[in-house]
Amino acid sequence: MELDLGAVRAFVAVAGCRRFGEAADELGLSQQAVSKRIAKLESDLGTTLLRRTSAGAEPTDDGAAFLLPARALLATADQAVDAVRSRRRALRVDVLGTRLATTELVREFHESSGADVEIITSDGLRSAVPALLRGSVDAAFARVLGPLDPALAHTPARLDPLHVLVGVAHPLAGRKRVTMAELAGTTAWMPGNAPGTEWTAWFTDLAAEFALNIETRGPNFGFDHLLDEVARSAETVTFAGEGVRVPWHPDLVRIPVAPPVPCYPHYLLWRRDNRHPLLPGLIAHLKARYRPPTTAEVWLPPPDRHLFAC
Repeated sequence: MELDLGAVRAFVAVAGCRRFGEAADELGLSQQAVSKRIAKLESDLGTTLLRRTSAGAEPTDDGAAFLLPARALLATADQAVDAVRSRRRALRVDVLGTRLATTELVREFHESSGADVEIITSDGLRSAVPALLRGSVDAAFARVLGPLDPALAHTPARLDPLHVLVGVAHPLAGRKRVTMAELAGTTAWMPGNAPGTEWTAWFTDLAAEFALNIETRGPNFGFDHLLDEVARSAETVTFAGEGVRVPWHPDLVRIPVAPPVPCYPHYLLWRRDNRHPLLPGLIAHLKARYRPPTTAEVWLPPPDRHLFAC
C-alpha cells in the first residue's frame, strides 16, 4: 500500500489544530476536501484515526500511534522537494538591515558573479539561527556570541569600524578624526539597542571599556528620526559603522574614530548540510576579502578577540 501524502498532510493538520475548519484554512482546501482525504486514509489503513467530539477532533489510539511517524514522513518529503527547488531559486541571505555593510557584501557578490540573491531582514542572531535551522534562509549575517547549534557553520565576514555622528553645532563637528579617549564621559543615544541582542551586548562592552554612556530611551521611531534629532542638537551623539549607509543630512557630521578603532564583527552563518549551489561561492567571496585585524588597528571586546591575527 502506498500512502497519499496529501491525505497524511490533512490528518496531521487536523490532529494539530483539532478542528477541520482550521485545518482546511491552513491547507488552503475546503473542509469537505479535508474530510474526504482523511476518510480515504482511514480506509486505506483499515482503522479510524480521528474521533470527533464536542471539543473538536482527537486522535484515536491508532491515530496517536500514526501521528509522529506521519509528521516525520512529511518533513522528509518536504526536504526532498526543497532539495530540488533550492537549486533553482535565489540564494536567500539574511542581512539584518539593508543599511548595514552586510548588504554591500551581498551586493558585491551578486555583481561580481551574477548570482541570483534574495535579501531578507530580521532581528539578528535570535531569529537568524531558527531561520537557518528550518531552511527559510540559506545564510545569515550576525555577530556570533557563544556556542552555536552543531548543525551551523560560520566564518568572519567583515569588521565595521566605528564612526561618531554629531550635529553641526556639536563641539566635535569640525574634527576629522576623534579618539575613544576623547569620547570618555560622552552619552550616545541609541534607541535601537534592543535588550538581549548581540549588538546591544557589543555596545555595553564598548561603554564599559571607554567610560561611555549608552542611552536607549525611546520610543524608537527609526534611523531617520534618530539622525534628525542628532543633527539639531549641540550635545547628542550617536554611533554608526563605517559601512552603514547614512542618508545625507545638511546638519549632520560623520567622524571616524582613530586607531585602535572599535569594530563591530559580522559573521556569515549557514547550515552545514545546505546544498544550494550558490552558497559556496558566497562563502569563498567573503573569505577572500576578509583580513584578520591586529591590536594596533582595532579594538574588540573580549568575546571577539579570537579574531585578532596571531
